[in-house]
Amino acid sequence: MHNGPKPLAACGSFATLAKKAGTLEALDRALRQTLPMPLREQVRFADLRHDRLVFLASTPAWASRLRLLQTQILASAHAIGACASAVKVKVVAADPATPQPSRLKSLSPTTATHLRVAAASFPDPELRAMFLALASAAETSAREPERTSRTDRASSDE
Repeated sequence: MHNGPKPLAACGSFATLAKKAGTLEALDRALRQTLPMPLREQVRFADLRHDRLVFLASTPAWASRLRLLQTQILASAHAIGACASAVKVKVVAADPATPQPSRLKSLSPTTATHLRVAAASFPDPELRAMFLALASAAETSAREPERTSRTDRASSDE
């Protein structure tokens, strides 16, 4: 069994990944809809793995409450066509609010070049387009400091 990130080539096309994400999102909405209201807000459906429904809970208390409803959850899953025989709940702390940086860091022209080279190596046209868009953003952000410094110089000349 392999844990951790998979190589990009083993993940399939972007369209396949997007379809799987859509399926998981639909399962999340359908399964959580059957839960009582306070619990529904504190858990998320994460995956259907090896006939196990995997949920994420914000605290151990909410995880325990969800585990108590395992029979109801499995019945709901079967009613919507999901083949599952167990419920697994993982506790995942909510992401702390990260302060926004005062200024976004720009990407270098070298980064743009590497993104374009990487884009050329992808057979998936959607993935290639995303990398080219990133390269374009990197080139734009690399030019913005030039404009800012020219504007600063022009205003100091006045």
